[in-house]
Amino acid sequence: MIEIDTKHIYTVENTGEFNQNNVNQRLDIWLSNQIPDLSRSRIQNLISQGNVKVNDETCTTKKIIVKTGDCIQITLPEIQATNLQPEAIPLDILYEDDSLIIINKPAGLVVHPAAGHPDGTLVNALLAHCPLAAIGGVQRPGIVHRLDKDTTGAIAIAKTDIAHQHLQAQLKTKTARREYLGIVFGTPKTETGTINLSIGRHPTDRKKMAVVPVEKGGRPAITHWTIKERLGNYCLIHYQLETGRTHQIRVHTAEIKHPIVGDPIYSSHRSIGVNLTGQALHAWRLTLQHPISGESIEAIAPLPEQFNTLLKILRLRANI
Repeated sequence: MIEIDTKHIYTVENTGEFNQNNVNQRLDIWLSNQIPDLSRSRIQNLISQGNVKVNDETCTTKKIIVKTGDCIQITLPEIQATNLQPEAIPLDILYEDDSLIIINKPAGLVVHPAAGHPDGTLVNALLAHCPLAAIGGVQRPGIVHRLDKDTTGAIAIAKTDIAHQHLQAQLKTKTARREYLGIVFGTPKTETGTINLSIGRHPTDRKKMAVVPVEKGGRPAITHWTIKERLGNYCLIHYQLETGRTHQIRVHTAEIKHPIVGDPIYSSHRSIGVNLTGQALHAWRLTLQHPISGESIEAIAPLPEQFNTLLKILRLRANI
């Protein structure tokens, strides 16, 4: 039996009337099965913060085994007030309803406040447009995934906590598909391929990411790629992410000696003779399931003007 009062306190009683698969389960696992609105990681945080009581006793460990007759109370803390200010920054909206919004992010726009970017971000713009989920964090409410400052294209933001949890789960289970288009230096010998190299913080330059073995702190990263168009000494390539590591495509393409054109960090200062604002990388298509209806949503972000101009120049140079 589950009861929720007006103060957002969940009271869950283990009456014993549950599936045998739930017998002798750890506290966090049992609660996540009983309350699907709360992810297991959030439940674990609530436990460690002293917001969970078992039989009126505060519990701070997830290792307790739930027994028949136990009464468990979860108190959701008040949402921490944010000092972020709404800013009237224009938004290119690809999709929007009561649960989520998908934006076509321009180059130069930082997704959420961070060191060096306290305001003027996508989050500031969204706060002036609509409510956002609280559980993304005080400085990044609603943010499910990110795009680098100068990477353009489709990005989904959750308006509700339930939508945030659902969308993050889709990214984790690879139900959501993120597809990118990028222009790279050089021409790969094959038409398609997969880069499976773990990524971590660069060992000497903390502002960069690098290919780092898992045993040294790297995290698994997989990028699938297919050539869309050969442009002389350049290529237009379609990428599909299986994981979502920071700078993943940029690091992977540089590692195989075909870095993204215009990348100020990973292209080894290669010049193309064209003035670019950042890297020629665009989050072209985002496909996901609606967190409430379950229907498929496909958002396609048109190529930005700078990307199209670069394609035209390279086609002329290659006499295409």
